[in-house]
Amino acid sequence: MPLAVELPVSTLPPASSLLVFAAIAAVLLALIALQKPSTTTKASWLPAIGSEKRSYEVWVLQYSVVWMGSFAVIIAAQLYESFDAVSYFVVCGGLALPLALQPFVFPFAKAKEESRPVGLSHALRAQLWIAIFGFIGNYWYTHYFYCVLRARYTMPSWRLNGVPIAMYFATHFYFSSYHVFANMTLRRVRTGFAAGRARMCLTVALVLAMSYATAFMETLTISNFPYYDFEDRHLAYTVGSAFYGLYFVVSFPVYFAIDEPGVGPPKPGVPLVEVAVSSLGAGMAVLLALDLVRLSVVGAPLAIGGKLWEVTG
Repeated sequence: MPLAVELPVSTLPPASSLLVFAAIAAVLLALIALQKPSTTTKASWLPAIGSEKRSYEVWVLQYSVVWMGSFAVIIAAQLYESFDAVSYFVVCGGLALPLALQPFVFPFAKAKEESRPVGLSHALRAQLWIAIFGFIGNYWYTHYFYCVLRARYTMPSWRLNGVPIAMYFATHFYFSSYHVFANMTLRRVRTGFAAGRARMCLTVALVLAMSYATAFMETLTISNFPYYDFEDRHLAYTVGSAFYGLYFVVSFPVYFAIDEPGVGPPKPGVPLVEVAVSSLGAGMAVLLALDLVRLSVVGAPLAIGGKLWEVTG
């Protein structure tokens, strides 16, 4: 009797994902068709020319090429196979450092010309918001993925509350880029179309679509990294993407409001503490949404294990 050959488990998303994205695209196109051009503002992807927020978003877009290229090389060449806990810490921490240090080390020209306190610079405010939200996501939300999706990190690492510290750093540059990409899209809708119910519907649909697509694409792009695994990858692409997308359903519109003319709070000039409160509030809203979905849809028990500090691998 011939021996059964066990086929490798596919890391590709299910074919049904194409139908999901086709439906999303159809809804967005239908809503765009209902829009009327704005007669009061010029359509724009980026903030006003000469503003510090524009300089910051351009800088993040440029730096995104650096960290994405670095990760692509690491994954394609399987350099991670030689990494130990120190290597993961240095690589991810090193990629996050330029974003965190930029407001202090090389502030943008407009911020220097105005001689403002560093706490009023948009770059620092944006980085503080992302740092707080990303920390909450790793420290708390990761355990929902452990329990609901049976996800696990298996690489050698230094861990805080059961989560590799390198992932806290990686989240920082991932989320910095994600939120600038979302800002551009939301701004294009807000400046390009006339205010009203139709624009509001498009904005809501766009936030939901971008949230799901961002979560799905991250799952897809890291699928070849063997040390972050799911018990059921099909579930990770479907339920997991929607679950992860809840982060961005809250964070995209809240982050967009930071120093955005006519949108805030937080408005330009408010203390850093108000920016921190905005991020903390968004973090709590996401935590409530995750737990509501866990209880009402998935029904999985939540067990938060781990230690404050441990070394694995």
